[in-house]
Amino acid sequence: MCEARMMPIALAAAPAPAEPITPDPVRDVPATLLTQSWLDLSFLHWAADPADVAPLLPAGTVPDTHDGVTYIGLVAFRMHRVGWFKVPGIPYLGTFPETNVRLYSVDGHGRRGVVFRSLEASRLLPVAVARSTFRLPYKWARMSIDREADTIAYSSSRRWPGPRGARSRLSVRIGERIEEPSDLEHFLTARWGMHNTFFGRSVYLPNTHPRWPLHRAELVHCEDELITAAGLPAPVGPPVSVLYSPGVPVRFGGPARPGGLPTP
Repeated sequence: MCEARMMPIALAAAPAPAEPITPDPVRDVPATLLTQSWLDLSFLHWAADPADVAPLLPAGTVPDTHDGVTYIGLVAFRMHRVGWFKVPGIPYLGTFPETNVRLYSVDGHGRRGVVFRSLEASRLLPVAVARSTFRLPYKWARMSIDREADTIAYSSSRRWPGPRGARSRLSVRIGERIEEPSDLEHFLTARWGMHNTFFGRSVYLPNTHPRWPLHRAELVHCEDELITAAGLPAPVGPPVSVLYSPGVPVRFGGPARPGGLPTP
C-alpha cells in the first residue's frame, strides 16, 4: 500500500485590520526626516466609489473607506518653513501656497494614509526636490492665498509639468470651532502617514502633529480642474464636507515598506 504524504502548504498572511481612526497620532515617530507647518487649510471632500480610485493607488494598498465610501480630497493651504532633519525651517523657499488632490488608503499592515494624486506649489525648487527625491507628483503653479475677515480664497494655475494652465479657484467662509468632530471628520483629516511609490516600490512615510483644530466652513466659490487633471472623475454636486483649520506643526519620519496585501 502506498501512504499519502502531507505536503506543507504556504499560506499568505491575512491583512491586518485597519488601525483605529483617532484624532491623535497612532504611532511614535522617533526620527525626524522633515519638519513643516500647515497653515490656513481648507478641506473639501467628495464621496467616491472605492472601485473608481483603487487602480490609482500604490501596490499593496486599497481604498480606505468609512461606512463603505471613500473620498476625494481637495486641500488648499499655506506650507510654512519646510526643514530637513532638525535644521530650522527655511523662511522663503520653504514657505509657499499649496493645493493637493488626495485619496485615502490602507495597507496590508492596517496603516491608514493618504495618496497624493497631485500637489500644486508656487516655489520651483521645492517642487523639483520633491519630484526627484521623493517621487511625489508636485507641480509648479502660480498661486495666491487671500483672506478678508472670515473669508479665505485660494487661487492656482499650473505652470509645469502639464496639463499647463490647470486651475483651481475656491473660497470658504470660516465658521465656528468644532468642539467634538465626528468620526468622518477625523477620518478625513487625522491621517498619520502617506503611501507612495518610490522607484517602483511602495513606501509608507509616517507623520505626527497635534490634534487638528477644526472649524465649520461654508463653500463660497469652487472652480476646479485639478481633480480631473489628476485622472479622477469630475465630482458631482457640492462637496459633502467643508472644513477649515488654522493649522498645525508637523514632523515626518523616514520611509518604511508598507507590506503588500496577500495575493491568492
